[in-house]
Amino acid sequence: MSSLTEARVSEVRAFNRFYTKVIGALQAGMLNSPYSLTEVRVLFELAHAERMETGGLRGLLGLDAGYLSRILARFESDDLITRERSAADARKQLVALTPAGAEVFAALDKRSSEEIGALLDGLPETDQERLVGSMATIRRLLGGGGQARAPYVIRPPRTGDLGWVVYRHGALYSAEYGWGTAFEQLVARIVGDLDFSRDTGWIAEVDGERAGCVFCVRQDDTTAKLRMLLVEPSARGLGIGRRLVDECLRHARAEGYKRIVLWTRDCLESARRIYQGAGFELDSEEKGMENGVEVTEQMWSRDL
Repeated sequence: MSSLTEARVSEVRAFNRFYTKVIGALQAGMLNSPYSLTEVRVLFELAHAERMETGGLRGLLGLDAGYLSRILARFESDDLITRERSAADARKQLVALTPAGAEVFAALDKRSSEEIGALLDGLPETDQERLVGSMATIRRLLGGGGQARAPYVIRPPRTGDLGWVVYRHGALYSAEYGWGTAFEQLVARIVGDLDFSRDTGWIAEVDGERAGCVFCVRQDDTTAKLRMLLVEPSARGLGIGRRLVDECLRHARAEGYKRIVLWTRDCLESARRIYQGAGFELDSEEKGMENGVEVTEQMWSRDL
């Protein structure tokens, strides 16, 4: 194992120790109840199914057959569950919560929500978003490749977003195309010239993290300009780019513009496909240099 891997393993284990302490997983009883974390999880699964076959419950939770049998025996003794043989297959046993079991679970579920709510209330709004987004990222990354595509939201810019727009344009296009500080400075000037009394923009978020942006700015009384379209590599393929462009077009029409234009470079093939799909047509091209590399700047437009 390399030193880098060892460091990462150590960090994951440290997080596990920290989080199990935060949620009280090491206590004798979860949520000040007489039941362990595993027992509460069994109640959770039974509460969300009318009846469950014991083999399916065991497989869902990855429990040893003997361990699950002891848990169910305790629940039966406490009048929390009923057990019966399957009418379709007498070898299988079906388990369901009793009314008393449903009541116990409802109380535990309410207590859990209150504790998590108190935990979140101790954090500012931005930290709550970061925490929830990071947790969703962990679930997605460790959940395997069969997960559904990540949902995203499109929202107006907030304080702090404009600095991110400049930073990500500079960092991303330097890494992918070798564009230097001159390009980052250009983006900074565009951001600095934004006038939100007439201009607007949108930020895309995936799992609470910024994943893209676009801005619609006034060029003149009849023409709007689409600027600074960006989608993070981790969020590509979700349809975010097209959705951001659609928002820009919708806004430009609503504001009464007759035409919309944009500037891009010929190497940005994915963006160009989005623009073409949205009805833009190439107006002109001009060759230039960026850090000693020849680039072709393009102007595109479409009527509204």
